[in-house]
Amino acid sequence: MKLYIILCLFSLSMTTMADETNLDQVLYNGSKQFTAKIFYEVAKSNRNRSMIVSAFSVMPPLAQLALASVGESHDEILNAIGMPNDDISKAAFSSITSKLRSVKGVTLQTANKIYIGKDLELNKNFAADARESFDSETENIDFSKGEEAAKQVNAWVEDHTNHRIKNLVDPKKLTMDTRALLVNAIYFKGTWKKSFDKSETRPKQFHLSKEEKVYVPTMHNKGQYKYTDNQDLKAQILEISYEGDESSFVIVLPHAIDGIHELEEKLSDPSALDKAMNDLKETEVEVYLPKFKIETTTDLKDVLEKINVKKMFIKGLAKLEKLIINRGDLYIDSAVQKAFIEINEEGAEAAAANAFYVYEITSVNHHRKMTPQFVADRPFYFAVKTKSLTLFNGVLRNF
Repeated sequence: MKLYIILCLFSLSMTTMADETNLDQVLYNGSKQFTAKIFYEVAKSNRNRSMIVSAFSVMPPLAQLALASVGESHDEILNAIGMPNDDISKAAFSSITSKLRSVKGVTLQTANKIYIGKDLELNKNFAADARESFDSETENIDFSKGEEAAKQVNAWVEDHTNHRIKNLVDPKKLTMDTRALLVNAIYFKGTWKKSFDKSETRPKQFHLSKEEKVYVPTMHNKGQYKYTDNQDLKAQILEISYEGDESSFVIVLPHAIDGIHELEEKLSDPSALDKAMNDLKETEVEVYLPKFKIETTTDLKDVLEKINVKKMFIKGLAKLEKLIINRGDLYIDSAVQKAFIEINEEGAEAAAANAFYVYEITSVNHHRKMTPQFVADRPFYFAVKTKSLTLFNGVLRNF
């Protein structure tokens, strides 16, 4: 039988210190590690394409799967998301769910739901933890009617991502073996604290490589931004604030036209970007930033296995014994994420959704001395951050 899980775009933070009482720090440290690993693997598999991913949105369903599992499978999941134990995990996710609702100046919505087969019942302890720590709703659904069930779940995802994430659930994946579907959706929309004037947007060169370039609509602004030129990363860093000053868009622009691969390698160190951002200072900067839109579908099973979350995908080893009453022989068959981001003169809009299919076993630039120029005319790394958490990150490589 299958269990299906859907999530959305955001990144949490956590630590591995069992005696850590500061849940914010627990979340931050764990998220930093998990996000760096996920980003690196997704970037490697999209070397010739722009990409966006949300490690944050992968974490709530993983944390719930940890609560539902036992043994090595359970330990692999907790280790990956940086949680020392289930109690701290529940407290940390409960805390961040509450805090994200109060972020100032932006639209930031998260939602969780568990769909379960029409004649099945969740383990009572798991259901209580999912409700109290993840604010998850529960609803029975007939997975044998694949088209109808997929349509119902996809409508929920669209409603909770401002219709940016469509057709997340493949009806062909819903069969007589499907037992449950865990859904997490997240949506972000922010307005620049200092917006770009549309009349200043002009076609400008963007270097796809040393040899190839295209002209793309490029925004322009001049004003006070947090900025630094970092020699360790061999890149300029710019942070653009959203209204409310609790969220921001971070751009890391390699000095070299072909410097993005080296930058990705450097950012595989979870502390590299934080260390560089410590040098950010309010500076008058002239900014040129292309408008862009990216949509990415990621095979999460492949990515998670590469960071050593493997056993939950293996029949007989997943041990999801605490999930459904009288249904202990479950495993994750596949997992997918869809993510979206759009950057324009007003600000940014981003969303993501992920799906985990679980089955039951029925058989086996130069820094200028005067006003610095930040000209994003080559592939660069970007991130959307809220309260120091990386909600989305990715790379703009092409158009």
